[in-house]
Amino acid sequence: MSADLTAQLKAQAQQLGFALAGVCPAVEATGYGKLQEWLASGYAGQMHYLQNRAEAYRHPRSVLDSVRSVLMLALPYRTSEPQPCAPGQGRISRYAWGPGDYHDLIHDKLHQLADWLREHAPGAECRGVVDSAPLLEREFAVLAGLGWIGKNTLLLNKPAGSYFLLAALLTSAELEVDQPFDTDHCGTCRACLDACPTQAFPQPYVLDATRCISYLTIELRDAIPADLRSGIGDWLFGCDVCQDVCPWNHRAPISGEVTFQPQQGENPVDLIALFDLDDAAFRARFRHSPLWRSKRRGILRNAAIVLGNQRAQHAIPALTRGLQDSEPLISSACAWALAQMPRD
Repeated sequence: MSADLTAQLKAQAQQLGFALAGVCPAVEATGYGKLQEWLASGYAGQMHYLQNRAEAYRHPRSVLDSVRSVLMLALPYRTSEPQPCAPGQGRISRYAWGPGDYHDLIHDKLHQLADWLREHAPGAECRGVVDSAPLLEREFAVLAGLGWIGKNTLLLNKPAGSYFLLAALLTSAELEVDQPFDTDHCGTCRACLDACPTQAFPQPYVLDATRCISYLTIELRDAIPADLRSGIGDWLFGCDVCQDVCPWNHRAPISGEVTFQPQQGENPVDLIALFDLDDAAFRARFRHSPLWRSKRRGILRNAAIVLGNQRAQHAIPALTRGLQDSEPLISSACAWALAQMPRD
């Protein structure tokens, strides 16, 4: 019955759009020791929530006390290809191009999956999570047979690449487990390491988040360090460089999910127009988008840095207005950007 239930559960997951599904037992996380070392190295930067609940990452029972099985899932988000940026435009990471937040999309799918499991396994407890609970998703995905952790620290799968979001359904039901993935297919390739504009990989399989463009444009709440600003390049929100150069992503599947389809003006973004948005207008445009995480102050800070990198002279009026912004993070970034403009 366990095998039949597991097969049917995976089929349900596939119908909901999850391209990959695998089961592993609820055991102590194999990467817990590495997490402790990573935190001790200071690589988490301002992501203090990781340190504050570090012990919870040890075992999935911190997420669901009765857990016996973990169903790991992957939802693809690759859609169109990135369009080139002209001066005055900025790039957004692929997963955030669409009209909604992937958390809402995936949580809805997990709720449907959990309801199905409770119906077919009466008494089973379930909890679905997506990158907010203390669970080492990549390590459990390897244990569930979904792929291997690449040199860029992302989960890789031979047919699916890495353009997918991981999620998990934890349950007290006894599911049939899959064989762990035990092969590293990165080989001698260093494409992701060599392409990183800010040199965020001190060594293969280790990410210094404090140098990562995704961290700098999303998680960092303060000014972006001066020595890293040029490495930001055109990136307004997030970064896909280490994925775009990965050979395993050349044939990654295309997603049909509406939430991931690029909205007009998101691939790329008009940066100058962002400086016309007050708090209410910013909320109206981005409240249900992943960009909301950075808030107006973070997005306009990032926009100023990109415009400074581009030396986009037609952005000078917008940056000059930004000098008067009540938010010091924005005004100081605009001052830096204006200082980068060519002088006659």
